[in-house]
Amino acid sequence: MGGEGEGRIVRIFGVILAGGQGRRMGGADKAMLPLAGRPLMAHILDRLEPQVERLSISANGDPTRFAALRLPVLPDARSEGPLSGILSALDWAAPLGATAVVSAPVDAPFLPPDLVPRLILAGESSGGCALARSGGNDHPTFGLWPVTLRGPLRAFLASGEKPRVRAFADAHHAARADFPDDGAFANLNTPEDLATAEARLRGAA
Repeated sequence: MGGEGEGRIVRIFGVILAGGQGRRMGGADKAMLPLAGRPLMAHILDRLEPQVERLSISANGDPTRFAALRLPVLPDARSEGPLSGILSALDWAAPLGATAVVSAPVDAPFLPPDLVPRLILAGESSGGCALARSGGNDHPTFGLWPVTLRGPLRAFLASGEKPRVRAFADAHHAARADFPDDGAFANLNTPEDLATAEARLRGAA
């Protein structure tokens, strides 16, 4: 996905954050959990891939489990939560000419189909960085991260501070992109969440 922004080409890449350990799912690999007969990862791909120019997966462990997707799999240089995955994605995207990376977690199968354009619009007022928000609540792992933040993010992770996504984003004046549907950002953290999502998809069929 490219666009014109103040006379320049805006090139937005994406990263699916799949590095979590799925403790509340019994240690399962969330990306591969079945939802409506398909892996959870497939639902995220359907929604995010059309919105970005190129897409990657942030994940540790054996990358061959994603081989059929034919997407770059980016391991963390240091595993400190979602920000580590975002840094790996920025390091991947910057040499390829990306302007920014949009992140989304693998366990959010209902993410908005207009996630990226809304984040870009919000980011225009903040120098590029933006987080999604709905119902007055921030969703920090759904963010727009300019590649110019690579250095500051690397320093932040090396500083010893607790690596909170919102704290880093707000240190760089992150704007908020407001969305009307709070359910679009539902995370599937437990087997009960997965069952609720299954019922939601069956009801929409």
